[in-house]
Amino acid sequence: MTKKLQIIGLDADDTLWQNEEFYRVTQARFAELLADCCAEDDLHNRLLAAERRNIGHYGFGIKGFMLSMIETAIEVTEGKVSGAVIGEILVAGQDMLQHPITLLPHADRVVRDLSQSHKLVLITKGDLLDQERKLAQSGLGEYFHGVEIVSDKKPEIYTRAFARHGASADVALMAGNSMKSDVIPALEAGAFGVYVPSTYIWALEEADAPQSHARYHSLPDLGGLPALVKILEQA
Repeated sequence: MTKKLQIIGLDADDTLWQNEEFYRVTQARFAELLADCCAEDDLHNRLLAAERRNIGHYGFGIKGFMLSMIETAIEVTEGKVSGAVIGEILVAGQDMLQHPITLLPHADRVVRDLSQSHKLVLITKGDLLDQERKLAQSGLGEYFHGVEIVSDKKPEIYTRAFARHGASADVALMAGNSMKSDVIPALEAGAFGVYVPSTYIWALEEADAPQSHARYHSLPDLGGLPALVKILEQA
C-alpha cells in the first residue's frame, strides 16, 4: 500500500490564480507600440528569443519580462526606440505588478480541503516581492505550511524543498500547470507529479508529457486533486 502523502506541493501562477493572461495582454500592448517597426508575429518571436536568452540573467517574473521587452524594442528599431515608448513599456510592466489577482476555479476549496488533512507547501518561481503580494491577496496564505519562492524548478530544488518541510520526495506530490517545471522535475526527484492544464502556457514551459511514468497523473482541473490524493493513498 502507498504510504500516506506527507506533503502536497502546489504551484501558484496559473494553477491557483491567473497569470499568463496578463502577459498576453501586455504583449498585445507591446505589439501596438511597435506596430510601425515590426510585424506582430516577428515581434513575438524576437521577444521570446530575448526571454530565453535572459532567463539566466534576470530569472522568471515580470521584471525580467519588462527588460526583455525593452531589449527587443531596441533591437527591432535598431536603437532608435523613443523614450516615450520605453516609458510605455515600463508603465505596462508596472501595471502587471499592481494587477489584482483572480483565483482560478476550485483553487480556494481545494487548498482549504487539503490543508485539513495534509501539509501544503507552495512552490513557485518568480520575483519574490510579486509572489508574496499575490499570495497575500489570494487569502490562501494561512493554509500553507510553507512557501518556497525559487529561482528555478529542478529535481534538487524539489528534494530540498520537501526535506525542509519534513518529508522525502517519495511521500510528496507536486501539482501544477507546467509540464516542464511542475511535473517532470518533481517526478525526477521521486515525487508524484500531477499536471493541471491552464488556458495559456508560456512557450518556455512546454514539454512532452511523461505518459509512461508510474507516478505521473493529469487532471482536467484542480478540482479533482483531493479525490486523486485519496486514490493514490489507497493504492
